[in-house]
Amino acid sequence: MTGQRHDLGASFARLTRAMIDAETPVLDAHGVDMWEYVVLGALESGAAPTQVELAAAVRRDKTRLIPILDRLEARGLLSRTPDPADRRNRVVALTDDGRAVLAACRHDVRAVEADFLASVPAAKRRVFVEVLDELAERASAG
Repeated sequence: MTGQRHDLGASFARLTRAMIDAETPVLDAHGVDMWEYVVLGALESGAAPTQVELAAAVRRDKTRLIPILDRLEARGLLSRTPDPADRRNRVVALTDDGRAVLAACRHDVRAVEADFLASVPAAKRRVFVEVLDELAERASAG
């Protein structure tokens, strides 16, 4: 680089592409794609009250979310049950198998991340991950 830094958007885009390329084979080994992993992760902290709310949480159009949910449900990784308060809605929740697949994926993704960040000194690595998490939380909230 010639003294001028990259724009943040360009840097994030390059890092995102590199991480997706590195993580895709890991997820493939567990039989899930990136969007399925995102959905499983979104359900980790609890059931989604509706498929529409889940679609908003993962920033995926609800019509594109349905086939993802169909595949995950067919594999027994999540369940969709009628909402007792409004039977038109479906409550989406991880199953025990879904939690196990998510945990296995996350473990292997963390290994990819560790390898990716191995050349960065530990103190800088810790700060980078903390700041990245803070920025991601802020972006999700707003």
